[in-house]
Amino acid sequence: MITGNKGEWSEIYTLLKIISDKKLYAGDSDLKKIESLIFPVIKILRDESNGTYEYAYDSDLVIIKGKYEEFRIPIVEFQEKAVLLLSKLKETTSSTFSIPEIEVFINTFNCFSLKARSSVKSDIRIVIHDQRTGTTPELGFSIKSQLGGASTLLNAGKTTNFIYEIENAVLAETQIQDINNIDSRSKIKDRIEKIKEFAGELSYKQTESSIFGNNLTLIDSALPKIISEIVYLFFTSGHSKTVDLVNEISRLNPLGFNLDTNHPFYIYKIKRFLTDIALGMMPSRVWTGEIDATGGYLIVKEDGEILCYHIYNRNEFEDYLLNNTKLETASSTRHDFGTVYKEESKQFIKLNLQIRFLK
Repeated sequence: MITGNKGEWSEIYTLLKIISDKKLYAGDSDLKKIESLIFPVIKILRDESNGTYEYAYDSDLVIIKGKYEEFRIPIVEFQEKAVLLLSKLKETTSSTFSIPEIEVFINTFNCFSLKARSSVKSDIRIVIHDQRTGTTPELGFSIKSQLGGASTLLNAGKTTNFIYEIENAVLAETQIQDINNIDSRSKIKDRIEKIKEFAGELSYKQTESSIFGNNLTLIDSALPKIISEIVYLFFTSGHSKTVDLVNEISRLNPLGFNLDTNHPFYIYKIKRFLTDIALGMMPSRVWTGEIDATGGYLIVKEDGEILCYHIYNRNEFEDYLLNNTKLETASSTRHDFGTVYKEESKQFIKLNLQIRFLK
């Protein structure tokens, strides 16, 4: 019996729903479909453990081809099962669960797992017809579902720590203990406040991971400093949404860019950063700028509607990432940040970056 969480079952829902709809709508920055941007679906490719299966159409039938077999199933069956699966996903409160009716149906065309084969970057690949160019590109997508918990865009780790030197004050041992002993709900913010009370100021020095730092510099040489300012602002203000943090940093202009001509320095650079994360940049691996991930996201909305965001429509993709993510505080003990420490005669504190999609 297949069991999975809402995110995993959403992969099957996406397959059934897109086959049923025969088209994809592009989404805008507010998670609304762009009525004028429709991509007719020619075929869908899904990588199963026993090979790649191709889903195409012949009138009102779905033709499913594997390496050695072919199945012909009426499209109406996919429509009915998509509706059934959505209702199950909405009503269930369990963390993991089975849906026998759906399992029996997908087994009839040799689909035996909820997730695509793990060695493949894309959850699903779709050949569309682009009416603007007349081409039929194959687009890879990662599936993000709002039916379950909000997923992360950038996972926290020691690799996503930013190191700040405490300047203008030399803290005594007792003061360091006072700071590190703060264990409130917003302890990182409160510890920074305490450092300020002792006349200390935080000055960004470097990323803990040289690979992550170099990845950021590769995307844009100003990025390490910009993101360090955004991370600091997140921990010292009431802002958590990425777009709010970037707007505030743009207003403060800590890097001293020439804003006389209204160039969107900060927003442009953060959009590049978010897009590269979405396309495969990881803090622990050397990033060459080559897109090795999916190229885009399919968002399963809470009402079951599916919207596509793809590097193919770069502006919409970037706007979506900026407007639909937030920073959050990860575990400070697990990722070793938020405490004052000394190295030689200098004093430091690390702050951490984690980015999650809005629910």
